[in-house]
Amino acid sequence: MKEMIRLGIAYNVFNARFCVDDNHPSEESVEDMALQVYEALCSAGYSPLLIPLNESLLNFFRRIKEEKIEVLINLCEGFLGQSKFEANVAAVYEMLGIAFTGNGSRALALCQDKFKTKAILGAFGLPTARGRLMISSAQSHGFRFPLIVKPNAEDASLGITVSSVVYDQEALKTRINQILEIYKQPALVEEYIEGREFNVAILEREGEGIQALPVSEIDFSAMPEGVPHICSYEAKWYADHELYRCTPPICPAPIDDDLRVKIQQLALAAFRAMGCRDYGRVDMRLGEDGQLYILEVNPNPDISLDAGYARALQAEGLAYHEFWEIMINNAWLRGQRLRARQERVWPLYTPEWETEEFWLMMVEKSGRSRRRGRRW
Repeated sequence: MKEMIRLGIAYNVFNARFCVDDNHPSEESVEDMALQVYEALCSAGYSPLLIPLNESLLNFFRRIKEEKIEVLINLCEGFLGQSKFEANVAAVYEMLGIAFTGNGSRALALCQDKFKTKAILGAFGLPTARGRLMISSAQSHGFRFPLIVKPNAEDASLGITVSSVVYDQEALKTRINQILEIYKQPALVEEYIEGREFNVAILEREGEGIQALPVSEIDFSAMPEGVPHICSYEAKWYADHELYRCTPPICPAPIDDDLRVKIQQLALAAFRAMGCRDYGRVDMRLGEDGQLYILEVNPNPDISLDAGYARALQAEGLAYHEFWEIMINNAWLRGQRLRARQERVWPLYTPEWETEEFWLMMVEKSGRSRRRGRRW
């Protein structure tokens, strides 16, 4: 199967023209991640093709079609520099019947909206910090400090700095206004949970269910005095930054079995509640009150060799190429089921590529008309 399967690796190409500010190591790293996946699969006996997504969605999907790709490893995190289109790219895969790895468009769209995620998790009885969505700083009253303020629909900690934790009304208004102005989206204001921070990588095998990999903890013990214990953009992405050096991850986390089981069970419940599949990561805090709070559910998290998910795989004893073989098998089986359904429901229907091109052009035109020069 390795030699015969037509395997593609799709990833979005970094373009500085679309960055909202000078912070873009998270975007630049996507191509490096694609190369790491390519090398791992080549070493495992596959012959994958690298398929970059530049500024033409039409050319991107035309190449997938022309190369007769049977399984696509989806590393695309946006389109035209906008992360909100990550789900749209996946939706076109689904529309065209392309078997791809990772989460579906619905989960990607829901999880990117932090406030909707909180609402869904709350509906399932899962704990999150109290929060409110703000479209104006004039609404900033009735809160209990300290608070953390972040863009509602960004990822990779973009827009989160040490200034994101606020302790008074004036700082709250300032931070809300900065997010509204810079990121052109609502600000999510949440109660700041002081305590330990954990994350759990989740892995699914088609037909076998999901499992929680070893728990990881962010060690804040070396943080400078007075600096809030959070994973800011600098702490995540700038290896030469003091905050990066002060927030080392520890996996497996130094916790007892009872706490480990609680954390893993909560992560699995959140993964299911958000409709995720294949792989994801759930971030949470253990408050000083002993309560666990879900911070975020991350579908398709960073899967670079030096990122947290790969670290959890190593702690589990699972090789990097083995993980991707599981993902490929998942996507292959989904593709088989999809083709079987299509044959049963539409036995005489074969869509012409010209029709697909028309709809792709419409999607691309829509994306360009909404471009605002933002990061994603």
